[in-house]
Amino acid sequence: MDMGLKGKVAIVTGGSVGIGLAVAEGLAAEGANVVLAARDGERANAEAARIASTFGVEALGISADVATVEGVDAIIEGVEQRFGGADILINNAGTGSNETVMDAPDEKWQSYWDLHVMAAVRLARGVIPQMRQRGGGVILHNASICAVQPLWYEPIYNVTKSALMMFSKCLATEVVGDNIRVNCVNPGLILTPDWKKTARQLTENSGGDWEGYLQGVADEHAPIKRFGTPEELANFFVFLCSDKASYSVGSTYFVDGGMLKTL
Repeated sequence: MDMGLKGKVAIVTGGSVGIGLAVAEGLAAEGANVVLAARDGERANAEAARIASTFGVEALGISADVATVEGVDAIIEGVEQRFGGADILINNAGTGSNETVMDAPDEKWQSYWDLHVMAAVRLARGVIPQMRQRGGGVILHNASICAVQPLWYEPIYNVTKSALMMFSKCLATEVVGDNIRVNCVNPGLILTPDWKKTARQLTENSGGDWEGYLQGVADEHAPIKRFGTPEELANFFVFLCSDKASYSVGSTYFVDGGMLKTL
């Protein structure tokens, strides 16, 4: 199926590893040019070079911390200089948390707000004028099932991802008249490097069966009884970016192996 993405320019934040990298590869496989934004500029450049060689597209790595104004500006300026603007924005950069409401300091709340919410706000303000000039575009926000079904040990993550989900809805209504489609994706358990790292840390003093630990997590939370792969999730992102999803506006989609317990 031709997704109509050939020649499009896509920004992927957190694009050098995990879900972001899988999304960038999926878009590149459809002929889109990709911009990988990540704090680790060396890794972003290396992955961009690999993607360009593998898929025969243009790929650019940008060193940027999207939680800062300077990082967002670097992305917007880099895309403008290299491609003249972007057609697709994937707000993917983020990370889990671990705290209680009573113990977490203001600084931790603020840092996650900047990463999960203000990065999306600032990137939208920078990219939407480019999209308008190019005739439209697509913006996707990678939130989490925790936005609506929170886990007890990460209240800051839950709250900021919920805010990102609401921002996505508000932005969709504001820019649909510009032929810009905005949607949100709420993944469940996706086997990222962060999950593997955490599992190894938690099992290092009890035999090191990190795979068994992850299987236990999947058994507890996901009726499908396994983690999804970044590639499985990326396939859904690619579809939402394509002209095959042209009537999809302002929605939130759960890709969670049945983990969501509500309607």
